[in-house]
Amino acid sequence: MENTSQETQSFQQNQDIGQGRGVYISTYGCQMNVNDTERMHSLLEMQNFTPVENPEDASLIIINSCSVREKPVHKVYSEVGTFRKMKDKNPNLKIGVGGCVGQQEKENLIKNQPMIDFVFGTDQIDNLPQMVAKAFEGERRQINAKFEHRAPYHIETMVRNPGVATFVNITKGCDNFCTFCVVPYTRGREKSRPLQHILTDIRHLVKRGVKEVTLLGQNVNSYKAEEGLDFADLLAKVATDTDIERIRYTTSHPKDFNQKLADTMAAHQDKIMEYVHLPFQSGNTRILDRMNRNYTREHYLEKIAMLKKTIPNLVLSTDIIVGFPGETEEEFRDTVTLVEEVGFETIFAFKYSPRPFTKAAKFEDQVDEDVKTERLNRLFDAHDKMAFDLVKRYEGQTMRVLVEQADREFGKIQGRSTSNKLVHFLGSADLIGKTVDVKITKAFPATFRGELV
Repeated sequence: MENTSQETQSFQQNQDIGQGRGVYISTYGCQMNVNDTERMHSLLEMQNFTPVENPEDASLIIINSCSVREKPVHKVYSEVGTFRKMKDKNPNLKIGVGGCVGQQEKENLIKNQPMIDFVFGTDQIDNLPQMVAKAFEGERRQINAKFEHRAPYHIETMVRNPGVATFVNITKGCDNFCTFCVVPYTRGREKSRPLQHILTDIRHLVKRGVKEVTLLGQNVNSYKAEEGLDFADLLAKVATDTDIERIRYTTSHPKDFNQKLADTMAAHQDKIMEYVHLPFQSGNTRILDRMNRNYTREHYLEKIAMLKKTIPNLVLSTDIIVGFPGETEEEFRDTVTLVEEVGFETIFAFKYSPRPFTKAAKFEDQVDEDVKTERLNRLFDAHDKMAFDLVKRYEGQTMRVLVEQADREFGKIQGRSTSNKLVHFLGSADLIGKTVDVKITKAFPATFRGELV
């Protein structure tokens, strides 16, 4: 495995910036951000920083932020304002902002929040130790948000305490340019990691006790290895060439989901979980075209039919946007009927919010906020009615559950089934990391209760 450069590697090994001082990282957003925070912690621990649970105990605070929707951007500014009081009490406190908001806002953050010491983009995480060193040396208002467009995507998976299940990045960035999405501007153009690097990372994680990996990217199923291998080939390689017990992945794009990928999942169901998260965003073809999604309602439903035929025990979830510019009441109803027709057990739905740089933000036919709110509530109500009925079928079934956590005080443990259901049941902490049979006694849309068989 490789670091981004020999210079970075040398810097990481030969510095003691932290001197035991505390670091607090505030994280919100997608799994990619959570994984990025793990990387930041690992890099900073190599510089002798100590992670702390409370920002009041920190000498370094980093906000790792999300900008996919408008609310998280506002949250960054609000959070920085909260930390200002801490900086007034402790002038030596250093504050940095990273993630997608750091990439998007850059100079605006420094201009509007002068207590920020440095801002860095999503492509500059490996340079974090250098930025922090300069901040503690007295350099302020640093901005490091360049994209390394021509550099290959060579990183190593850095996870401090991977536990039973963890993430492994396989791609970064996105080339789809959906008209609502800021990701190509905050994460850059799409790049894939070398296949052998991914396999090496997973083998190392297995040696550290990891039982399950989730392959991670903005659009995992557009993965392309330098040998010409695609995502289905990668999945097969992970299943056959490593000792990992379980494989998941997120997030997929419908336009890239093909029969080969479905066949690969079916052929390796001993390792590849039957759960697929496949965002459709809108159930109306005209709106999908305005979104630049590159498929129609009919095409999406054909993909679902193909998946269900190939993987009979398939479990589906999805992402949905309501109130996209120009969406009519009838077009919104197409979204509701698609949810009902497919039978998603889980949905993640959001009101459309205009994002900087995106085409949809310039559309003149924006939907009123109160209409978006009302439609979102109606969608959730419609799904709630069907979700309880959909999960009733699990009651009485015995599921294979990988135990991930234990509540020693109450004697309860929890883990995830192959279908990605969170299952709670009575058991001892020595079961963590083991896959056990659990009979489901009560099924709710979000969580299950069960009994150890």
